Amino acid sequence: MPNSSSMPQFLLLAFADRRELQLLHFWLFLAISLATLLANGLILSAVAWDHHLHTPMGFFLLNLSLTDLGCICTTVPKAMHNSLQNTTTISYTGCVAQVFLLFFFLGTEYFLLTIMCYDRYVAICKPLHYGTLLGSRACAHMAAAAWATGFLYSLLHTASTFSLPLCQGNALGQFFCELPHILKLSCSHSGYLREIGLIVVNACLLFGCFVFIVFSYVQIFRAVLRIPSQQGRHKAFSTCLPHLAVLSLLLSTGTFSSLKPPSISSPSLDLIVSVLYSVVPPALNPLIYSLRNQELKDAIRKTLTGCFSEAKSCLFPSNS
Repeated sequence: MPNSSSMPQFLLLAFADRRELQLLHFWLFLAISLATLLANGLILSAVAWDHHLHTPMGFFLLNLSLTDLGCICTTVPKAMHNSLQNTTTISYTGCVAQVFLLFFFLGTEYFLLTIMCYDRYVAICKPLHYGTLLGSRACAHMAAAAWATGFLYSLLHTASTFSLPLCQGNALGQFFCELPHILKLSCSHSGYLREIGLIVVNACLLFGCFVFIVFSYVQIFRAVLRIPSQQGRHKAFSTCLPHLAVLSLLLSTGTFSSLKPPSISSPSLDLIVSVLYSVVPPALNPLIYSLRNQELKDAIRKTLTGCFSEAKSCLFPSNS
C-alpha cells in the first residue's frame, strides 16, 4: 500500500480543454485577483490611517481583509499558472500547503465573523457596556483567539488527511486541492473514518458558532425594532446588514459545497460551487462593507485622494 507522501504530484481539474477558454479563465482570474487585492488593500490602508476607524469593528474588519487576501492568494495563483501554462499538475507539497492555508483562512474568517456578530450585539443591545466588553485588549485577545483556532483547525485537518495512504490514483476533480476530493483517493477505511469523525467534531463547533450568531441577531433585531425613531432603526440596520450579507454568502456556499447530495454532483457543478466559496466572498466582502459604511467610504476616498496627490507631485513636481 503506497504512502501518500510518496506521491510526487496531483492532477487538478482544468477549467476547459480549449486553449482559448483556458486563456479566458486566466484573464478572468487575473482581473478578480487584482480587484480583490486593490479593494482589500484600500480597506487595510483606510483602517490603519484613519483614526475614525480605530474602533473594534474597524479592527475586526482589518483582520477580515487579511483573511480575504489569504484565501484569494491560496487558490487563484496556481489556477492562473495552470491555465497559462496549459498544465494541471500541483506538487504534493503545494497540495498540502493549499489545504492547510485554505482551512486556516476560511476557519479564521468564520470565527472573526462570529466575533463581529458579538460586536454588533453588544453595540446595539448593551451600548453602555460596549467600552468595557470590547476594549482594545479584549479585541486583541478575541482576534488572536480566532487566528489561533483557525490555525489549530487547519493543522488537525491537514495532518489527518495527509497521513492517510492514497492509492486511488492522483486525479482530483477540482481546480485546487479540496479535502473531499483528496479523501476519495484514500484506501484506508479506519483513517477515512477518523477524518470523518474530525469533520463531525468541527462541524459541531461551527454549528455552535452558528447558533450563537442566530441568537445574537434575534436579540439585535428585537432591540432595533424597539428604537422609536426611523432614522435610529435605519442606522442600526445599516451596521448589521453588511455583516449579515458576508456571513450568509460564506455559509450558504460552504454548506452547499459540503452537503450537496451525490446525485446532483458533477465536475462542472463542483467547479462552480468551489469558486463561489473560495473566490467570490473575498472579492465581494470589501464591496459589501464599503457600500453601507459611510465612514469607511470616506476613509477610502481620502486614501485614494492622498495616493493620487502623492503620485501627481512625484510625476509633476512644482518648480517653486
